[in-house]
Amino acid sequence: MKVLTAADVRRTVSMPAAIDAVRQGFLELAAGNFVLPARQIFGDGAVLVMSAYHSPTRTAVVKKIGINLDQVPAIRATVIWTGAGEQLVADGTSITTLRTGAVVGVATDLLAQPDATRLTLIGTGAQAADQVRAVLAVRRIATATITGRKPDRATALAKALATEFPTVTFTPTTSIDDAIATADIICCATSSSIPLFDVAALPQTVHINAIGAFRPTMRELPRDLLATADLVMVDQREAALEECGEIIDALAAGVVQESELLELGTALTTKPKPTGRTVFKSVGVGCQDWSIAKALAEP
Repeated sequence: MKVLTAADVRRTVSMPAAIDAVRQGFLELAAGNFVLPARQIFGDGAVLVMSAYHSPTRTAVVKKIGINLDQVPAIRATVIWTGAGEQLVADGTSITTLRTGAVVGVATDLLAQPDATRLTLIGTGAQAADQVRAVLAVRRIATATITGRKPDRATALAKALATEFPTVTFTPTTSIDDAIATADIICCATSSSIPLFDVAALPQTVHINAIGAFRPTMRELPRDLLATADLVMVDQREAALEECGEIIDALAAGVVQESELLELGTALTTKPKPTGRTVFKSVGVGCQDWSIAKALAEP
């Protein structure tokens, strides 16, 4: 049995490699090659269990996640991969942030304008840095604005990312409206229960990723954005209808129809031609964890 630490995960799978792996995972999902049981939720979301079985290879992954939004990191997880005569146990926290960043990279590559150069990140928690790394892997970003409730954390994250990406100008701020006013791409990675901004504050052409809200009671995006966006994409329709607060709210209000939600796997097989405002909403599905675990088990 192979046991991998967080450092092992990062050393083995780069962000570009993770994006490629997750892209292939969603193509496999679209082809019907996964069995994805519904996510098990315990203690009002304090503990989650996710699993995925890939039928062609008879490989499977199980992830146990503990969530405490009052601690840092808020997510602590363990991943178990089972293959043909082999088993891998790996730090699931690093896999979760890596695969969540990777799916944003896949979505951004599909929906953001090819000449996008301005990124805004809302949120400074454990998921934040990989959101930036993923977007920078698929677009030539020149400027990135980091905004969060705590100025010191926004400043610290901006400094750390500037060291990692010296050709990009990083600017910390506490004003979300100022940060999104001229953005080409926006990444939301918060635990907010209310929308982070009004739709009127957005540029007419912008791509928005939202990965922070993973419970029906949570919201990052305003209802009006989902109602008026040119395209709304989700990682998996079934998961979004079960867990995504913004999608559940918009459907209940009748401003979005279930048939209008484009699944990521479908978009990869029949690529859309995005215009105006586009949205990618992710709650995370097991094929993402499988994709990263496979890259770790079979480097």
